[in-house]
Amino acid sequence: MQNYNYKNRNEVPEKYKCDLSSLFKNEEEFNECLLETQKEISELKKFKGCTKDSVLLFEFLKEETKVIAKLDNLYTYASLMNDVLLGNSANIERKNKVEILNSEFTLNTCFFVPELLKLSKKEYQSLFNNNPRLKEFKAELDDTYRYKEYALSESEEKILSDLVLATDHYEDISSTLLDNVHNYGKIKLQNGESVIITSNNYRTLLKNKDKIIRKKIYNSYNKTLDQYGAISAGLLNNYISMNNSLSKSHHYKNSWDEKLFNYNLSDKVFITLVDTIESNLKILQKFYQLKRKILNLDTLHSYDLYLEPKKSNKNYTIEEAQKITIESLKVLGNEYSLKLKKVFNDRHIDYCSYKGKWSGGYCTSPINNSSRILMSYTNDLKSISTIVHESGHDVHSQFINEFNPLHYRFPQTIVCEVASLVNECLLSYYIAENGKTKDERLSGIYNILSVIASNLFDAVREGKNEQDMYERVFSGDYLTKDYLDNLTYKSLEKYYGDSLKLDKYSKNSWITRSHYFNNFYLYSYAICISVASNVASKILSGDTKMLNKYIEFLKQGSDKCPKEAFAVLGINLEDKSVYENVIKYFDSLISKYYEILEKEE
Repeated sequence: MQNYNYKNRNEVPEKYKCDLSSLFKNEEEFNECLLETQKEISELKKFKGCTKDSVLLFEFLKEETKVIAKLDNLYTYASLMNDVLLGNSANIERKNKVEILNSEFTLNTCFFVPELLKLSKKEYQSLFNNNPRLKEFKAELDDTYRYKEYALSESEEKILSDLVLATDHYEDISSTLLDNVHNYGKIKLQNGESVIITSNNYRTLLKNKDKIIRKKIYNSYNKTLDQYGAISAGLLNNYISMNNSLSKSHHYKNSWDEKLFNYNLSDKVFITLVDTIESNLKILQKFYQLKRKILNLDTLHSYDLYLEPKKSNKNYTIEEAQKITIESLKVLGNEYSLKLKKVFNDRHIDYCSYKGKWSGGYCTSPINNSSRILMSYTNDLKSISTIVHESGHDVHSQFINEFNPLHYRFPQTIVCEVASLVNECLLSYYIAENGKTKDERLSGIYNILSVIASNLFDAVREGKNEQDMYERVFSGDYLTKDYLDNLTYKSLEKYYGDSLKLDKYSKNSWITRSHYFNNFYLYSYAICISVASNVASKILSGDTKMLNKYIEFLKQGSDKCPKEAFAVLGINLEDKSVYENVIKYFDSLISKYYEILEKEE
């Protein structure tokens, strides 16, 4: 079986690297676009005062959108080049240039929002009466105008923009430490091979069947994390402090109040979500009890969590993974399948791992170009799940870009994750129904069980922890390593109960959670897996109405707020049945796992 873990990027075959040529063919073309965009950004200053002239305002919005599209391409290219080789000075410099350019764009357009928000309601409405063409941007302008009570002056916005540019590098520093700087040691495997432990291969190594080896890997990795925990706590504290300061400067009660306003959702959505989940923690514990029983362990430890019960020994080549992805998602129809095949045929995915590559998996989607996906392929079903997940984002972006003008191609994250998680539900069903062996079918069910455990239960647990962090910093206290360790440990005790034996390093999980550097993003996963499981279960039952609604949902642009987008699916996020349904689905999958397990081959 081919090994997709290489010593360095130069060894990786071209067919397994994402193709960036549609963004920029070479460095010269990138630099030309950089200079061209810089000139265009400087020209945007001439539109100052445009909110008093509906014709000039229309011209500004058109030019601004063109610039945003170019910046989007520049940033996508620069960030990908940086993430495939962290710590490289040329990559850091390139990304920094784009970040500076983004700041210049903000500075040169910061006049616009304060000007628009100064308008009276009568003056604002007259813009559309005077120039009907402006209605093309009405949803965008309406969404901006609703921030009227949080408006700052142009000079204040400039000051804040400068401060953010100077300080907002916390995630980059954290990622560089975790993925490139830290030395996690080596481990000698059963065959005598000595393997360097990295953030890329850590989870794969923890699937080792030897308990002693798993424990050594776990302790070696987490000992390093623990040694530098104070630095990680400082980075997170300063990031949260920055967000709190920005929220207070814009006259929000706090960062959470700002997030709710941005989502245009009520706090009741999240209160209902959390209450429903925490009322059903026994179902989560039932999942880990199942895992312990199948693994035939007296006690389930933190270093056992990446073991897969009845794991299929089947390994998959990248080409086999592509075929399974296409087959498992055929149920979504021909229009979807054609877009999915583009992901593979046009080389949107960067598959392979090596030291120095960013360790996570993500899809980045510029508004006027193809998406790109970064991952670390490891031959197993988990890697296929990553492909299916990130391809969901890619295809969603294709739909959005096809059916919406440039300025409405920015769906909120709380909507975006539905597209990826529906795919994961469908993949697991496909494997459970079509796996050639019992172990392969069980792996299919276990995969979606893991997805729900992580994206629903753990996302709510960590989302609540994140709210606690923000409240602590907001009140004037500091996020220390001890505080974060204790917060994490207590939440694990509450959610896992006696189904998991915690140890001294269980508290470390906050250190590697990059999502904390994207404020309150974790709750998006919990909302989206709830919506996704409701959608996927109906599609699999043959509900063609839901399938049609779902494809329509994928075509929605950012002129629809999350509440309106979910309404296309017939889903109300304040209704607790949305969350009860996913918990019932989770519980039924546990029962189905037992059912298949007890059947003879």
